[in-house]
This record gives sequence, C-alpha cells and structure tokens, in this order.
Amino acid sequence: MLVNVYRSPRKELTYIYLPHDSKLDTLPAPLRERFGEPELVVTLNLTSDRKLARYSGEHVLSEIEQRGFFLQMPPSEKEEVC
Repeated sequence: MLVNVYRSPRKELTYIYLPHDSKLDTLPAPLRERFGEPELVVTLNLTSDRKLARYSGEHVLSEIEQRGFFLQMPPSEKEEVC
C-alpha cells in the first residue's frame, strides 16, 4: 500500500500514516486540531513485511485498514527505560 507519512508540528515524534489517495480532512476533527498542520515527511510503499522504527508494517497496515489511518505517538517514558 502506498502511504503518506505526516509529521505533527505541535507534538514531537508524532506522525500520521494515511493511504496515498486519502485526504487529510477525512481524519477526525479533534485529531486534526491537536495534530496541527500536517507536514508531509515521506511517501512510501508499505508492505506487511517492512520493518519500521517502532512498529511492523503489518501492524501499521492493520490499523490503516481498521481506522483509515495510523497515529504514531512518542514512546512513553516507561518504554524508553525498558
């Protein structure tokens, strides 16, 4: 699946993955408000076997299929310590 990855200007290490043909206005309004004006980082061909920094391609694709997008948040302090 071809996806666009957007970075939040308001929340460090926060990204949204959307299918390439999706429009940003399809995201829930509260999410758009908190996320800020999305900045396109990269367009990539995401496959289930692709390894990303913190998640598997399979996990991200599953979330996109269920919700229409995937929201990547910064790791919690607990995750950083482990």
